Amino acid sequence: MAVVLDPQLKRALADRVRFYNELGIYDFYRRDPAESNLSEIQLEQREEMTSRTNAAVKEDSFELAKPELKLIDSAQELRLIREDIGDCTRCVLHKQGRKQIVFGVGNPKADLMFIGEAPGADEDIQGEPFVGRAGQLLNNMIKAMGLRREDVYIANIIKCRPPGNRTPEREECETCSPFLMRQIATIKPKAIVALGAVAAKTLLAINAPMSEFRGRWFDFRGTKLAVTYHPAFLLRDPRQKKETWKDLQMVMKELGMPIPAKGVE
Repeated sequence: MAVVLDPQLKRALADRVRFYNELGIYDFYRRDPAESNLSEIQLEQREEMTSRTNAAVKEDSFELAKPELKLIDSAQELRLIREDIGDCTRCVLHKQGRKQIVFGVGNPKADLMFIGEAPGADEDIQGEPFVGRAGQLLNNMIKAMGLRREDVYIANIIKCRPPGNRTPEREECETCSPFLMRQIATIKPKAIVALGAVAAKTLLAINAPMSEFRGRWFDFRGTKLAVTYHPAFLLRDPRQKKETWKDLQMVMKELGMPIPAKGVE
């Protein structure tokens, strides 16, 4: 007889299984303290019931690391992740002037994903990443590649604006990281572009200058990751747009895209 789980319990168990999947754990065992008082037949029945329950939970867990078991599409999965975040109070940023969560935007099946540092004032107001001046420049970068903003997926290391647009603190990045990792695992981009040193250092766990990050590919959980300048930096130093265009050309070549003659303006 198949095990029928309460829908709420099933969702909770699926979320927990998904959390452990992200840590690389796929096998689950349950031990009841009262097992010592059970007969051999009862233990066999309990083991069979546990096996069926685990199978039912795994079937509904949509394990992100095992695409062949995924039963819902990327857009639905992203909505579930956003629901899990809720009106987040997991770190101090919710008490430091943040107006709303800035989740991410774009094609849920994008081949290319851009990851920045943190939302700014405009993003905090509109609830969408890269919509201010830096966002307009990012749009130009994407357009120069022959793509539209809707073709890629855009997110940040953290989903709340730090006060005064300060650099995100380590605890804030670590708290937000599981949700970003779930977004990446759901979208499964062929390439990721980290925008700026903060994004690069956080994703790769490497403390290095931009000169060591740029111009090469890194392996990030089985996905290729490149690093280029943050659009906000390019606004301050437009001379680096030529260098950024070189980085984007490297990405286009990897994705098999035609390389336009005109670069980033």
